[in-house]
Amino acid sequence: MSRFVGSRSLTVRDPVNDLSFPVLVMYPTHVPAEVVSMGPYSLEVARNAPVHGGPFPFVLISHGGGGTPLAYRTLASHLAQSGYVVAMPEHPGDNRNDRSLTEAIENLERRPRHARLAVDAVCSDAELGPRLLGDDIAVIGHSMGGYTALALAGGQPWTGPGQRVAVTKDPRVKALVLMAPAACWFVPNDALKDVDAPILLLVAEHDRIAPRWQGQLVLDLVPDPARVTFKVVENANHHSFLSPFPPQMRRPDFLPAIDRAGFDREAFHRRLERDVREFLDAALRRSPSSPPRRQPVPEEAGGAPAAVEPPHPGSSR
Repeated sequence: MSRFVGSRSLTVRDPVNDLSFPVLVMYPTHVPAEVVSMGPYSLEVARNAPVHGGPFPFVLISHGGGGTPLAYRTLASHLAQSGYVVAMPEHPGDNRNDRSLTEAIENLERRPRHARLAVDAVCSDAELGPRLLGDDIAVIGHSMGGYTALALAGGQPWTGPGQRVAVTKDPRVKALVLMAPAACWFVPNDALKDVDAPILLLVAEHDRIAPRWQGQLVLDLVPDPARVTFKVVENANHHSFLSPFPPQMRRPDFLPAIDRAGFDREAFHRRLERDVREFLDAALRRSPSSPPRRQPVPEEAGGAPAAVEPPHPGSSR
């Protein structure tokens, strides 16, 4: 049965920091899609259409630093059309319209918490929640989104000796897709000892923002490297993981849209969509072993980390 892609926007409240942020959700629907403009992008979606079918596995996509969820629109749309519910939060203070926290320690705490709040919001939504396949989720993250995914899956980031970032593992995370992850905060040998989910780890051959060694760090520090599928994307740069930009945005002064000579971003994203879908199908498409719990995960108590400037892996629009 062919599927169309529906979309909804949720507003999620963070009572701890007294703020709200949007979450774009894509999902399967039977309502025919239309071309809809979202900022400079055109998406084929049926806005506010009902969810059709299910139950569906659940994926969250965390965007890069100073970026936007729409930079991963083609991957999200492909997954939704393939039978996934996909949530894409816009990280407050670290997005294309507001970069006030992009280089702040506070951002390292907030990103995983906001991702968890986005998951809670979708799971508790009256229409979306009952259509989910149990309690397990996957997290896809690019650059700082990769940091977010690792922290959510049990990684313990540090900003310096003895200076832990206050994050909490979310036991619902059962699979990770890391694209050029900003892993530089997971430097002690035991920083990733609690990350036990299978990982699809993709790094770009020519990445000056999150170089290959950061991906290698993940491979070296997780407890079971055999559960990591590690791939180097030949001739790619850091921004090659972003959805292809519209023609009017492909200009020399806009680096996220520019690829190295000979790199075909459209062709790469067709392969990326297939590889990610096949990985997630293997990791998430199974009958849930117990009834869905879908309870919010309590936050770990603790003070804020010391305000030490971290190494900033760069922006991913």
